[in-house]
Amino acid sequence: MGRIRVLPDAVANQIAAGEVVERPASVVKELLENSLDAGANRIRVEAETGGRRLIRIIDDGSGMLRDDALLAFERHATSKLTHVKDLNSIATLGFRGEALPSIASVSRLTLETRAVEETTGTHIEIAGGKMIACDEAALGVGTTITVRDLFFNVPARKKFLRSDQTETAHIAQLMAHYSLAHPDKTFELTHDGKDLLNVTPVSTLRERVFQVFGSNVLEDLIDIGTEEKELHMPPPYVPAGQQPEEEPDEDLRVFMLRGFVSRPQVQKLNRNSIFLFVNGRLIRDKLILHAISAAFHNLMPSASYPFALLFLDCDAREVDVNVHPSKTEVRFRHGTLVHDFVRDTIRGLLLETRPASSLPLSQFPQPVANLPFSEFTQGIENQSYTEMSAPPPMAPADHELPEYTLRAQPGPSQRFDFTGSQRVGFNDATATPATRLKINDPHSGFPQWWMADAGLVMNLGELRPIGQIHESFIIAAGRDGLWIIDQHVAHERILFEKVLAEQAAGAVLRQQLLIPLILELSAGQQIEYARIAADLDSSGFSMEPFGQRTVAVKEAPAGLDPNGIERALLEILEIPDAELRKLSVSDLRRNIAASVACRAAIKINMRLDQRKMEWLLSELSKCEYPMACPHGRPIALRYATKDILKGFHRI
Repeated sequence: MGRIRVLPDAVANQIAAGEVVERPASVVKELLENSLDAGANRIRVEAETGGRRLIRIIDDGSGMLRDDALLAFERHATSKLTHVKDLNSIATLGFRGEALPSIASVSRLTLETRAVEETTGTHIEIAGGKMIACDEAALGVGTTITVRDLFFNVPARKKFLRSDQTETAHIAQLMAHYSLAHPDKTFELTHDGKDLLNVTPVSTLRERVFQVFGSNVLEDLIDIGTEEKELHMPPPYVPAGQQPEEEPDEDLRVFMLRGFVSRPQVQKLNRNSIFLFVNGRLIRDKLILHAISAAFHNLMPSASYPFALLFLDCDAREVDVNVHPSKTEVRFRHGTLVHDFVRDTIRGLLLETRPASSLPLSQFPQPVANLPFSEFTQGIENQSYTEMSAPPPMAPADHELPEYTLRAQPGPSQRFDFTGSQRVGFNDATATPATRLKINDPHSGFPQWWMADAGLVMNLGELRPIGQIHESFIIAAGRDGLWIIDQHVAHERILFEKVLAEQAAGAVLRQQLLIPLILELSAGQQIEYARIAADLDSSGFSMEPFGQRTVAVKEAPAGLDPNGIERALLEILEIPDAELRKLSVSDLRRNIAASVACRAAIKINMRLDQRKMEWLLSELSKCEYPMACPHGRPIALRYATKDILKGFHRI
């Protein structure tokens, strides 16, 4: 007897279930998509013990005829595909015909359905893939599917499920996602008899975001509106003397992007707050995720992620959804165009709004004497400022006022150590609400910077400097309140945009070194140097090989001292190889500009006189994006006049 055999249907269905049914939320996803494809306007999901014991989905969709209900539990039985060419333009959420038989093979499933064409409904019971009963029943139009004892016959899979709370959270997140994609429908979710989600139809996406996330999240979002991108398709190639096999498609494709993105100061620790939909389908697409990261490049730290709710609509022929068993990944026919469209749309919007940060306030202001210092310092993240406390730069380049040399001046004050045990800028045991620089969002647990109105950025040039805190932060007064500006990152932003402009014009200011700076490189650094030597030269570094694994730096961008030159170059050459391959030429040059700006900028613990502070604020106000440094850190924080009055109980 041969070794190859055909698997029984029961085994084949359980193998398919391993691909489709990962956890209870997977069951909800497949059945929820079927309800949406059936045109349901109201969908109710009930679950018990995280979906292990019970999952019930009730909808008012079109329902199924008796014969269709029986056939639906056969593998690859579907009403959504007819021909092979239909795979090129799938417009429904479900189409594989694997969901129902796969779920039924690992649970005790009951189907109750009735189509409008029939006067009675159909009641079907299946346990472990075997049909137990099929009867007529008095039912309303629509479908109810009850899934009990998930994985009762596959105990190995059941052991891999997480706690009830975790599994319930996945179901709730899935329901919230699809409710965002369909604001015109009603979604209800109950778990162990308690309501977790209940949203009714609304007319706009903004209203649905308010229903799901609340007003606090909505205030921090920027509405993209509806952006369109047209793509003209080239005619298909047809060899000479042959006729095309079919009529060519229309030569015009339209991509539409809508939704919301957060301002750069809202920084999440993972991508769980990024929601992507393509033609109404919830996906996790690496291409679009990379486009979002590229849009926020230099506007927030690389390890942080924004909140994003994006809907990309396009012709069904432009996207292939048949690349993953659970249909969570897609492939675009013109991936580069989609990537650049999403990136440019979001980045242009961010640069246009130019949002500012503001200091958070306690919800109920209290007298200072009643507020312990620990209350205000919780959530503050200590950052190492050692790299910014290096000696000041060399003689000023033309980006500084000629009559000023930014040097540390002697004075009675002590240098403030940001890496020690002292808290940021305060030494006493009490503090006002303004001392709380960062908070933890009670809903997400992630630190967030509070926001100010975008238009306030235009007032930077009108601020009146009052002085410095520990010779590191500029205190300035304006018509809209009190501002605190980080002098190092403010100057860093000014230099960063100046270097980018010089790169674009091909006129980077260079300084010739009297004695070439010799750098010894590791093997990996030497390879990276050979790869990006041309970009380094266009950014102001004139270098040439000087023996084995050694290079001589003859020229460098103006404003860098020898120590800054070496540290900037090593920082650039130590970019991980995997990350470097992903960087475009423009992104690489932006990284080089960011390194140069960081090393050339004025440092903390440096005293500035009145005119120097005024110049710094004036130049900052002229920047394209003056509210974040190239590495994404905030530059300025604002304490609005209204908040000050509230803090003193005057309003």
